[in-house]
Amino acid sequence: MTADNRRLDWIIGAAALALLLLPWYKIRGGFFGLDWLADLGSDPDLWPGIFQAAIGRWQLWPVLLLLALSVWLRLARPSGGDRGRWLIRIGAAGLIWMIAEGLSVGMRGWNWGLLEIMFGEAKGQPAFGAGAVILALFFTCLISFGAAERGALKGDAFVLTSIALLILLVGSFVFYPILSIFTGAFQDFDGSFTTEGVRKNIADPKIWSLACLGGGTCGVAWRTFFLAICTATATTLLGLAFALVATRTRFPFKKSLRLLTVLPIITPPFVVGLALIMLLGRSGTLTQLIEDATGWELGRWLYGLTGIWLAQVLSFTPISFLVLIGVVEGVSPSMEEASQTLRAGRWRTFRRVSLPLMAPGLANAFLIGFIESMADFGNPLVLGGSGGVLSTEIFFSVVGAQNDPSRAAVLAAVLLFFTLSAFLAQRLWLTGRNFATVGGKGDGGNHALLPARVAWPVIGVVTLWSLFTVIVYAMILFGGFVKLWGLDHTLTLDHYIRAFGISFEGGLRWTGVAWDSFWTTMIIALIAAPLTATVGLLTGWLISRQNFPGKAVFEFVLMMSFAIPGTVIGISYIMAFNLPPIQMTGTALILIVCFVFRNMPVGVRGSVAAMAQLDGSLDEASLTLGANSGRTLRRVILPLLRPAIMAALVYSFVRAITSISAVIFLVSAKYNMATAYIVGLVENGQYGVAIAYSSALIVVMIAVIGSFQLLIGERRLRRRTDAAIAKEAMT
Repeated sequence: MTADNRRLDWIIGAAALALLLLPWYKIRGGFFGLDWLADLGSDPDLWPGIFQAAIGRWQLWPVLLLLALSVWLRLARPSGGDRGRWLIRIGAAGLIWMIAEGLSVGMRGWNWGLLEIMFGEAKGQPAFGAGAVILALFFTCLISFGAAERGALKGDAFVLTSIALLILLVGSFVFYPILSIFTGAFQDFDGSFTTEGVRKNIADPKIWSLACLGGGTCGVAWRTFFLAICTATATTLLGLAFALVATRTRFPFKKSLRLLTVLPIITPPFVVGLALIMLLGRSGTLTQLIEDATGWELGRWLYGLTGIWLAQVLSFTPISFLVLIGVVEGVSPSMEEASQTLRAGRWRTFRRVSLPLMAPGLANAFLIGFIESMADFGNPLVLGGSGGVLSTEIFFSVVGAQNDPSRAAVLAAVLLFFTLSAFLAQRLWLTGRNFATVGGKGDGGNHALLPARVAWPVIGVVTLWSLFTVIVYAMILFGGFVKLWGLDHTLTLDHYIRAFGISFEGGLRWTGVAWDSFWTTMIIALIAAPLTATVGLLTGWLISRQNFPGKAVFEFVLMMSFAIPGTVIGISYIMAFNLPPIQMTGTALILIVCFVFRNMPVGVRGSVAAMAQLDGSLDEASLTLGANSGRTLRRVILPLLRPAIMAALVYSFVRAITSISAVIFLVSAKYNMATAYIVGLVENGQYGVAIAYSSALIVVMIAVIGSFQLLIGERRLRRRTDAAIAKEAMT
């Protein structure tokens, strides 16, 4: 039996078993709970696909016909180009049919009145379940296996299947939700088409007003855009200052600076805003000291765009630093030495040589700061006061008294327009420019130190900002150990006991109010992290090592998901997955899927960067010795990608715990994440418990990151030939 036939037998067998044994439609109580087995005989919605078709679900008949046709092809036609062409047609027809009928028929029948007029009434159907998912994967594999039989990508079925599955997943969990935002804006509460909501909201002065130019109040769109520009500029400049001090000066506390850059990354985003209230709010410590010393009435200046901007700069400067330090170190010392050899001073060298070569990093840092500011939800919620931004306005349009999905969709579209415009502008600006300075020749020079006129101001700014950061984090730590911040500073452990209390009466009991959300958060984050790393690393390997039509578009589409703000993802998931054909709201699955596809681009970029350091001859040697692409990836490439795996795991785990902008829309009473729970504590004025919970999360994240490091280990590189490495992979 050939490999082509063996693969086909496996997927046909899996599809047949799914139709015979697995429920075609979604189980309300969850498939893996198995409680549905008790009601299998009495509830037809729990029956497998073959029985659904037998009781009159006509939309399953084409699925059965296409499966039968694939069986006939397997038995009647030998593997080759002709059979491959038909497999592609069957797979494409099956996917198109499942998408069309899933979107057309809802819980109550046809989703669109035009279809009901054309075909009459139709019996409604629940969302797709396990059986339908298996058949969708079956049709996807038919396409990739057919392409392999036709010789595409040298007949490598593993690579073709990986590409096909990634396209299916990205289409389902990135493009379909975004499309739902735009279609949702034109739907009424009963699902009928209407333009009234869009016309009313798109021209709303509260969104687009420029009255601030005359001393009034700007619309929420321009407020958010102005805030994002200010935040991106400040974080880029501060991140560059930290990177220059760490690499181009003799500053004695460089390790401490690097430690400070890590803390905000593992801190829930709104906690910084809460600490600023404790420090600079109306009853804050520093506010009281200034008022007592000077008699000035500082008022509520912190609540509004100023306070949000300060909190965002504190939160996002470390990310800018991490982006820029590699760029600053990557400028070739020989370029700077050549400039000084030609009698240019250190200031002229820095201004005319070093700084222009950092342009890609500066553009990336600015883009990240802009997108993070646009997507930020926690800090505006805590510090926004009466001046909201797009992310908070979207939230209140959905959960507030407005209950206006059309307004939320319009605001989300505006937010998406701003971020995608910035993303595309950055890509267009960098396209065609060459900033390479490191070639194949050795470069043993040293980076030029900053000129004194730059070094001293930069060191001064970095020192002051570092002291301010330390004070803010001291407030976070101290606030969890006092009874009532601003009024009663008696030391106590009551907040930690209330959050994480344990009782041994009648056995071990988790009595703290935070335990439920804590365990939910840990489980979901630990599931999402390896999935995110797997998808990201597989995608990075395909982009780096495989050549296929449309690869540039494929890479751009995957990276574009990074430019979609979390707030937009949250509202799009609510609109897309609250109804058939894919229904996941209120489940842990929607949180896991959200984290995987929100954080996947970081794993992709890390994998691409790491793959660039591995010579392609490693893959070639393994393939020459008879290993297929899957085995080469598993035994040769992955062991050498441990740093990239570690980075993807850490980032996805931390982001799953600290994310709030998307999570706030997706949590439920059963699956409540830590960040959403802490926001509830802040809104109820329980600052002490909120800070105690946040401090515990920071400690847990540090411990888990260390565990990931021990589990993954370090990459070991020895002097071996490419053939020796590949031969070891075969054993």
